[in-house]
Amino acid sequence: MSLVTTGELVTAAAAEGSAVAAFNIITLEHIEAVVAGAEAADTPVVLQVSENAVRFRQGRLLPLARAAVAAAERAAVPVALHLDHVRSEHLLRQAPDAGFGSVMYDAARLPYADNLAATRAAADWAHARGLWIEAELGEIGGGDGRSPKDAHEPGARTDPAQARAFVADTGVDALAVAVGSVHAMTTRTARLDHALLKRLSASLDVPLVLHGSSGLPDDELTAAVAGGITKVNVGTALNLAMTAAIRAHLTAHPEAADSRPYLTAAREAMTHTVERVIRTLRPA
Repeated sequence: MSLVTTGELVTAAAAEGSAVAAFNIITLEHIEAVVAGAEAADTPVVLQVSENAVRFRQGRLLPLARAAVAAAERAAVPVALHLDHVRSEHLLRQAPDAGFGSVMYDAARLPYADNLAATRAAADWAHARGLWIEAELGEIGGGDGRSPKDAHEPGARTDPAQARAFVADTGVDALAVAVGSVHAMTTRTARLDHALLKRLSASLDVPLVLHGSSGLPDDELTAAVAGGITKVNVGTALNLAMTAAIRAHLTAHPEAADSRPYLTAAREAMTHTVERVIRTLRPA
């Protein structure tokens, strides 16, 4: 299979009433597990590299991106490469040459007017280079001088009327909405505001994206897709699977020095998680 774009996968998923799973990758084992899980489910997938992951990789995007492109080109299913939660203009401008077909530009921490202006500029730049662009909009602080609430703080929500204006004024291709999920949850106990999601889906004519999906049980993921979500981001679930497998191996083998056995266990655990998530997002 050749490398495809996130836009292609999201469009196809929306047409069949499903959602494409997008997994954040940090190591080569993450990449291999995501591709293996997608192949086991016989379903396309998105490999995502976040700005935080680039920072962890000592600020170098290309080594991880090149590995992801190579894996995508050899995968048995279509694979897209997406640059996630980008705040750095320098990093944004590396996307096309590094093999990315899409970016998520994150200015949601800014006051509404600043978020809109920054996102509009990023969208213009991205579209001029053929990139599909996602943005994010959460609860905006009032006129009392408070800072805007981060889009994934507990209680943050996206206002449908404001979201509609934001999409029209920025020209983004997809919008990540705040409907109750929270980043970095280690338990699957979150519950979504499905009434709000229904209103957002009815108000917007661009694909809706769900961030912080690791904290959602399967029934909530299924309901989110039925409610209009067409791209589901997953990161923490892979790290939980990886860490648990490594911890179990080292507990059972305290004398271990070779990293390959416990990284093999970690890769297998992440593969199972990827396959489970992908199958959950399929229409019944």
